[in-house]
This record gives sequence, structure tokens and C-alpha cells, in this order.
Amino acid sequence: MTPDALATLHRHAFTAQRPWSAQEFAALLDSPHVFLIATENGFALGRVIVDEAELLTLATAPTHQRQGLGRKMLAAFETGAQARGATRAFLEVAADNTPAIGLYTSAHYQRDGLRPGYYQTRDGRSVDAVLMSRALTQG
Repeated sequence: MTPDALATLHRHAFTAQRPWSAQEFAALLDSPHVFLIATENGFALGRVIVDEAELLTLATAPTHQRQGLGRKMLAAFETGAQARGATRAFLEVAADNTPAIGLYTSAHYQRDGLRPGYYQTRDGRSVDAVLMSRALTQG
């Protein structure tokens, strides 16, 4: 999936928050630590440094939301992170993104903290980021 395609899908999936640009995706993909799991209708972008993985973003096309694709992308991110040596995964999610928080909680991520006003919405509001993590186990 090209940076342009990633940016387009991200813009459609994230209707409240500022979507990422093709240039932002291109810059991330240039890093040797960053990896992409993608299908036509969704993707997970992650980064592994030493033994820690970070889910940078996960997006599914609006027509495929609430159908299990996000869960599959998350599982593929975790598998990819483990293959790169990660033993723990971290992520940030907007505090008002109830479906995503539900997905991560059901996948055994636990809340670790809060970053006040971390996300900027398209209408100029600030939204807190919930910090979550989980151990990645083999098998």
C-alpha cells in the first residue's frame, strides 16, 4: 500500500481526528524500525525498537468497521512485532474512541496512563490520549 493510499484510507477512517498525510506515512515507512500490515480495506502501522513495539496507527475502511478486520490487523501487528523481537506492545488511543478502546481492551491491553489534550480534532478541540500496553507472549 502506497503512502497516498494509506493517507486516503486514514482520512476516511478517522473522521474526527486530523488524518495523517502521505508525506507523514512516507517518512515513517523510510524507518528501518517501522513495519506495515495491510489489506485493501485496512492497515496497522507499527514500530519495534529493541524489545518494545508501538502501534502507531490502525485504520479500517468505514465499510469494513465492526466486522473483525481491526482485530485481524491488531493480531497481525502483534505477530509482526514478535517476529521482530518485541516482548511488549504499546499504543495510544483517543479517549473518546470507544470502539477502539473496546477492541484493545478485549485484546488484553491495559490502561497505563493518560496524555491530556494529546490529539487535535478536525474542529480544533483537544482530546486526551489513553496509553495502553500488553505483554506479547509466544504461541
